[in-house]
Amino acid sequence: MESSNPLLRRYRSDRRKLLEFLMSSGLIGNIKTPAGPATSFSNIDFDAMSIDYVLECVQSGGVLDVSEATKRYYFESSHPVMRHLRSGDVFYLHSDPDSTGSPPHRVPPPIITNQREFVESRNSQWSNLAGESPPLPAKQVTAAADINSLHNASILSIGLPTLKTGFLDDDLRESAYEVFLACLLFSGVEIHSTEGKKREKTSKFLAGLKNRRDKRHTERYIESKSPERHVKISEAADTFIRRRLTQFATGKSCEQIDIPQLSLALLTGVLRSDFPSEKSYLKWKNRQASVFEELVSSDDRRTEKQLIGTSLEKIRNAQEWDTKMSPSQRSDVLLTLRQVALAFSSIPGRFGVEGETYYWTTGYHLNIRLYEKLLCGVFDILEDSQLIEEAEEILKLMKLTWSMLGITERLHHALFAWVLFKQFVATEEAVLLDYAICEVERVLSAGVYDDKEVAYLNSLTCFTNGNGCEIRLNLLQSIFSSITSWCDSKLQDYHLHFSQKSSFFERVLTMGLSAGVQDFVPHGNNQFAGSCLPNEIAREKIRKYVEKSLDAACKRVTDLTTIGSVKDKMHPLAILASELRLIAEKDLALFAPVLRSWYPRCAIVSAKTLHQFYGERLKPFLKDITCLTEDVRKVLPAAYALERCLIQLYSSACEENDSQYCQEFDHYPIAEVSRSIILDWVVAQHDRILEWTGRAFDLEDWEPLSFQQKQAASAVEVFRIIEETVDQFFEWSLPMDITHLQALLSIIFHSLDNYLVKVVTQLVEKQNLYPPTPPLTRYKEATFPIVKKKAVESFIIDDEIYKQLDELTASKLCIRLNTFRYFQKQISALEDGIRKSWASVTSYRTDQHGLQASTGRTSETLETTDVDAESVSELFVATLDCIKDSAANAIRKTSDFLGTKIVFWDMRDSFLYYLYHGGVEGNRLDGVLPQFDSVLNNICGLIDDTIRDLVVSNIWKASQEGFMWVLLDGGPSRAFSDTDITMIEEDFNMLKDLFVADGEGLPRSLVEEQAKFYHQIMNLFSLKTESLIRMLMASSEHISVGVSSHKYGQRYLGDAHTLIRVLCHKKDREASTFLKTHYRLPPSSEYDDDTAAEDSNFSSPLVSDIWKRSTSFRWSDKGQSSFSYNQKRPRHRIIRAKNVWRRATKLWGRMQQVKNCTGRRSLGVGGKSRGPP
Repeated sequence: MESSNPLLRRYRSDRRKLLEFLMSSGLIGNIKTPAGPATSFSNIDFDAMSIDYVLECVQSGGVLDVSEATKRYYFESSHPVMRHLRSGDVFYLHSDPDSTGSPPHRVPPPIITNQREFVESRNSQWSNLAGESPPLPAKQVTAAADINSLHNASILSIGLPTLKTGFLDDDLRESAYEVFLACLLFSGVEIHSTEGKKREKTSKFLAGLKNRRDKRHTERYIESKSPERHVKISEAADTFIRRRLTQFATGKSCEQIDIPQLSLALLTGVLRSDFPSEKSYLKWKNRQASVFEELVSSDDRRTEKQLIGTSLEKIRNAQEWDTKMSPSQRSDVLLTLRQVALAFSSIPGRFGVEGETYYWTTGYHLNIRLYEKLLCGVFDILEDSQLIEEAEEILKLMKLTWSMLGITERLHHALFAWVLFKQFVATEEAVLLDYAICEVERVLSAGVYDDKEVAYLNSLTCFTNGNGCEIRLNLLQSIFSSITSWCDSKLQDYHLHFSQKSSFFERVLTMGLSAGVQDFVPHGNNQFAGSCLPNEIAREKIRKYVEKSLDAACKRVTDLTTIGSVKDKMHPLAILASELRLIAEKDLALFAPVLRSWYPRCAIVSAKTLHQFYGERLKPFLKDITCLTEDVRKVLPAAYALERCLIQLYSSACEENDSQYCQEFDHYPIAEVSRSIILDWVVAQHDRILEWTGRAFDLEDWEPLSFQQKQAASAVEVFRIIEETVDQFFEWSLPMDITHLQALLSIIFHSLDNYLVKVVTQLVEKQNLYPPTPPLTRYKEATFPIVKKKAVESFIIDDEIYKQLDELTASKLCIRLNTFRYFQKQISALEDGIRKSWASVTSYRTDQHGLQASTGRTSETLETTDVDAESVSELFVATLDCIKDSAANAIRKTSDFLGTKIVFWDMRDSFLYYLYHGGVEGNRLDGVLPQFDSVLNNICGLIDDTIRDLVVSNIWKASQEGFMWVLLDGGPSRAFSDTDITMIEEDFNMLKDLFVADGEGLPRSLVEEQAKFYHQIMNLFSLKTESLIRMLMASSEHISVGVSSHKYGQRYLGDAHTLIRVLCHKKDREASTFLKTHYRLPPSSEYDDDTAAEDSNFSSPLVSDIWKRSTSFRWSDKGQSSFSYNQKRPRHRIIRAKNVWRRATKLWGRMQQVKNCTGRRSLGVGGKSRGPP
């Protein structure tokens, strides 16, 4: 017992030392023993003395009676351990009083009043537990025991008759060592000295037999010159034993020796000096006497029993045997005992088995225990779960003890299986159970029994308890019954015992079925085929395992549910469903695959039992559901998850077996109850999401979220809200159909679309960005000073629009573009997540269809699945794909607006009004390029890389339009000669190079492709005036006959608008004459185009409108026909313009008040802008 518990060994050792210190410290007046005053402590058993009694004697200083101390020890051991506290007395139990269940129905055992009977009973119980330690006496009860331990429920015992002499575990082990050593000697096996090879070879085994208390490494034992010190046997004593056995073996064979003679031979000539201490000597001598008494003393022979008792009493009395008796007297006592032993040894065996002796049947209760200890010696001293390397050879040598101990081959395999099985229970080493199963196989597949062996085995009686009464079994029956009982105790609640140790389950089940022959009678020939039980019996047994384990598990989780609902404040049904699902998952993954080979319906039984158990409790709850509550949110998903798991468990059995086992699986009505609840919840989320997204948009300042995340914070918040809603939607974990998905996608669509619409509508109409167009004039230098007219009208912009333009800075527009791009990315990720979650949700119907197919219920499942998949795809196209398209359109519109605003608004003064104003050579593009470069750098630093080229491309387009605006709509101050065109083309090429940026900007091919049209426009300035006039006349003729010219955007390469503007800005006398003659255009010298002037005299809306009607020439698709009309009647248009001018001059004075009172800001080409730079 101590060998398997190091802590217990240390406790007992410290206890002995403490008692020895107290008794030798002089604190106790006198020590009294049954033999008189104690002269030494060697004959005192400290393990059987009461600590409390010794302490009382120390306090009182009185006499310490060893007998009273022993009596108090056994009395205290029969009661729970007590602690006396101020608050009351506390006692410790070995079981949990809250989980012990109902009171036992069996009759309680009788009260043992005799101390000797109690010791015998206690030692008999413990001696059957090879390798197991007794329960610790002072272990406090915890709230819940270790329910996963394999060896916490029962004590393994085969019910051998108790030993009358009260052997301890160490006594049996040391006696087994002596028997084994004697059998080796009597069989002619040479035993070498400590340094000998044979001693080295079997040192591990012998060390294990001699003593388990000192677990030192075997190799140290081999190397040590004094191995006896490790086994608590002195070298002299060990030498003495070897010498006596060698002398006794001379001239004898193994058949002529038995255990009583061996004990007497060892007692002969023994001296106190052969042992390291008197205590060890007395203990060894008493053990030899006990062995002799156990085998020879018989109630049937009272005379011999009385004689044996008197002689052994003399041997046990240390003072009489070692002091008072002479050597001759001791020899006479031993001779008397030898004669009695020889008389018993001469009695023939009862059954005629080969090698049988009298002691085979009369002393089997000791012989079997000794052989168990021999078999326990094959385990490693340090690692109880491992066999020593020489195990096979040691087992062969053990056969030499069979004739002395009454062991047959079949009995050896049964006992070895028993020892291996107990060691597995103690160490939980699975390989030991595999070895035990192999030994059981050898027992069942051994040769045919003969009548003699049957009779002998039946004489080896054991006693076990069953159904409240004592049952007599033979040794083989008892071994198999004990193994089966232990296996049954675990398998009847395998959900408890094997949930954490699933690897043991199949092995324990195999062992339980292999040894499960309750009426095992050794007759005939038993063949082992994985299980000794017929298929029907095994199937019935496993069915009971399944039903009982499920009942126990359901009862256990019901109790846990009550506790958990109070602790976690959850509805009991939610907790119960979660616990039952764990059980079903264990069945599916661990237990059902193993049980299915014997019992194909195990998974079906498990699924239906759990389903019915929970359904009975769920049905009333479903009936009472009227609205969405917190309990409903918890219970329905848990119940649904449980049912899905049970369906999977049920389906697994239907797939493996014929459909005859499978019937229709009645489902919980969760889908019907939850359908309207989920829809109501989704609808309620719509208003909440719109409210939160609107609030996030109103608080948006269009600053980047971080250096890495350049989108707006409101967009992140919008998607966070949506993703949270999606997660909550699928966290329902309930059956859903396409209606639920449609509702979810609908609120997502409306939320995102509402956000995009709000962002896009903040943009100003693009026409507000363009500057007013100056009037058409012909080139003419002024020859004398005149009063000049204003070149353009004042262009009035509403304050609200002007405020919006102030807020729509380039950086904020970039953040908007990044936000749109973020929308596209997040929508794709959101769609992927929704699709995956929806696939997991719809797997419920897939499970149902699979179950219907396995149970033989055919349906149009494939067609339904295809229709659903197609409908789902259409939903995503109609919602999320539309949002993607809206985001893409927003990107295109905003990037186009950004390019136009940068060129025509932000850089109006520095680019449009500066370039070539008053002459080409003094105001070229190189003065504007640094600002262009700075703007592009800022844009590229803010914009997302994936849309950078798109944005820069729109800026490039707007830059070309601005460049052409300077050439064609630059006003009277801009006129270009043939030499100027070369410099203009150089400037345009510089502008292209800026956007190409040495390969780091836009692709050159794209830049060149978009610049082709503008190169053609510039080429018109290089043509001769005569050619331009002919082209203008031809264009007018084409219009009259309805022939359309080539278009590029809103411009026409050869239309009247473009050609007449080229002539107007051409510094050429012939062109000026043509325009004066045919179109009556005023000369450019009559207009003031000085951008340094502050205000225009025509800033009022009325005068501005009049002036605009007379001077503005807007390009449009109808521009050609309008020009054709002017060509036919140019004089009437000029007269009308002059009349308008006169009326405007008269009204000018009265309109000064309008100018002073208006709260609008005006923007004119000739004045300084108060708008953005």
